[in-house]
Amino acid sequence: MDVSLRTAMTNPWLHWWTDPVSLTEQATFPRLLLALILGACIGVERQWRQRAAGLRTNTLVCFGAAAFVDLGSTVAPGSTQIIAYVVSGVGFLGAGAIMKDGGSVRGLNTAATLWCSAAVGACAGAGEMLDAVFVTVLLIGINLALRPLSRYIDRRSLASLETQTLYRLRLISDAEHQVDAELQLTRSIAARSLVLRELRAEKVEDTDRSIVQAVLESTTHDPTVLNALVEELRGFSWTESVDWTETETGTE
Repeated sequence: MDVSLRTAMTNPWLHWWTDPVSLTEQATFPRLLLALILGACIGVERQWRQRAAGLRTNTLVCFGAAAFVDLGSTVAPGSTQIIAYVVSGVGFLGAGAIMKDGGSVRGLNTAATLWCSAAVGACAGAGEMLDAVFVTVLLIGINLALRPLSRYIDRRSLASLETQTLYRLRLISDAEHQVDAELQLTRSIAARSLVLRELRAEKVEDTDRSIVQAVLESTTHDPTVLNALVEELRGFSWTESVDWTETETGTE
């Protein structure tokens, strides 16, 4: 028999048609088929969410990772280098799914899902069928169950930030009592549930008046606190006028 023909007949990827074991009973077939099914399951959830990497992308990533790992184990049994190459290759796909939109970054979850899809395929290609199914179940569960939880956390976080309200207070007094106005203002603020963020005083040109401006932070949205503060400051003889306005919410 010709040497090239003998080599082809002994190659496990080429002699399947002469092997007494049917194609469906060979190790490669169930591995790739399972990777295809699991990748489609992951992709269905992503497609339902209208993500950039949907049904076909996740199926191809999972199937391709399984094919490469299975090929690597067939050509070089016991070698794990092919898995490392699969991980780095999928990293390029994930980078393509990440987009920067102004100050925000989108696509991180899509990239992470692709990475996990490759992990499912690698498990299936290596013959770890149960591990592949287990990772798939956890991956779909994470994308489904943690989504409402993350939104709940976001709502609670935003609600706590919105309670930090900023107020801008302006007090006009005669220039002779500017120091008294600043001192009394700081004392009145300290006596209430307010935080002094900024205090600035300046004399009005060509007049004998001074303007004291303060930026106050409150953990509650309660105008009555500011109204009480204004009424107290109006009780001093050197006060000509006091007013306050609400400004943007402070966020850290």
